[in-house]
Amino acid sequence: MNNMNTQQSDTRGGVPLAVLGAAKGPSKHLIFSLGKEEFAVPVAKVKEIIGMLEVTPVPHTAEYVRGVINLRGKVVPVIDLRLKLGVPSVEYDERTCIVVVQPEMAKSVFLIGVIVDGVSEVMPVQSSDIEKTESFSHGLISSGYVQGVAKIRGKVKILLDLDCVLSQGDLQQLM
Repeated sequence: MNNMNTQQSDTRGGVPLAVLGAAKGPSKHLIFSLGKEEFAVPVAKVKEIIGMLEVTPVPHTAEYVRGVINLRGKVVPVIDLRLKLGVPSVEYDERTCIVVVQPEMAKSVFLIGVIVDGVSEVMPVQSSDIEKTESFSHGLISSGYVQGVAKIRGKVKILLDLDCVLSQGDLQQLM
């Protein structure tokens, strides 16, 4: 969260998206990093960004499931997005944070935290900047996690489909 001009919403470091300047509209995306790659998810799915909290492990879950956190009295499951996407694990540092998202899953409304290496900004993504995966992948991207690739300011941002990344089976394991 180093590059954003934000205010802290509480003592745990939560940052409501209104403070980040997120406006209504499907074109706003939260940009975050995993390693050297930049990813984007729709702001509409993001509820808040918090610094790393103590995560309580949950036995008998997938490797990428880090456990649960207590977020203002609500238990929120947390996954390490690096591990979920097959990116090698690294030590968490001062930029590592939890992006609290609300995926759309079968009439259920709940929150889930995803650990990312760092958040950089909220930015508009124009549909003209996006290439769908089928136009360039030639079968290389088969996971379904990627909605497309946006070319913004000379850099490539990978647009993640959170509803695919956080599959129904994964979420049932966490609930």
